[in-house]
Amino acid sequence: MNYTELVAAIEAYAENYDTSTGGFEDNIPVFVQNAEQRIYNTVQLPSLRKNVTGTFTSGNKYLSAPLDYLSSYSLAVINADGSYTYLLNKDVNFIREAYPTPTDTGTPYYYALFGPQYTLTNELSFIVGPTPDASYAVELHYFFYPESIVTASTTWLGDNFESALLYGSLLEAGTFMKSDPDIMGVYKQRYDEAMGLLKRLGDGMERGDAYRDGQTKLNTNLKGNVVA
Repeated sequence: MNYTELVAAIEAYAENYDTSTGGFEDNIPVFVQNAEQRIYNTVQLPSLRKNVTGTFTSGNKYLSAPLDYLSSYSLAVINADGSYTYLLNKDVNFIREAYPTPTDTGTPYYYALFGPQYTLTNELSFIVGPTPDASYAVELHYFFYPESIVTASTTWLGDNFESALLYGSLLEAGTFMKSDPDIMGVYKQRYDEAMGLLKRLGDGMERGDAYRDGQTKLNTNLKGNVVA
């Protein structure tokens, strides 16, 4: 489902084709983006992961984070032979106490999210310890929001799990229209069903490996219901 098809479906399900300024159609991008944000913070999908490489500068214990950075999966030093040494995530106060002066140098072993380095920027940064004693190649694996279907027209979510995106958007649309609780209940039920399937994929099947783990297994209680 591309964005044009999604808009048409939202209008048809909601039976609302208001094109007035500030009306229903004008707010559909907001509905969709709110739904995407809700979904992306509920299920960890591979499409929400990104890898970037950079460089630790000798004598500089700070490393700028990408502008679309939300949280870390890993940060690693790439050694001269191509092997990876993964840094341990700690709090800033741990690094400050363990390596209190800039002259505490060596290959970085710990890192922490430091926050913006300068007053007039929203760019986050990492602090590492010890201070790099040379330039080191690094690789950051992190969580980010992919481009919205509103501007990209097509996305992994729209192509593969349109039901979650549609019913999440309808929940937002229903809130905007102050829809009847019965209608909202139907949207919520269908959304929860879609999210259950998406979680089974993102938090279950995509985390399995048939060679090492065997086939994906779902735990069930005595009544046969799927449980986490």
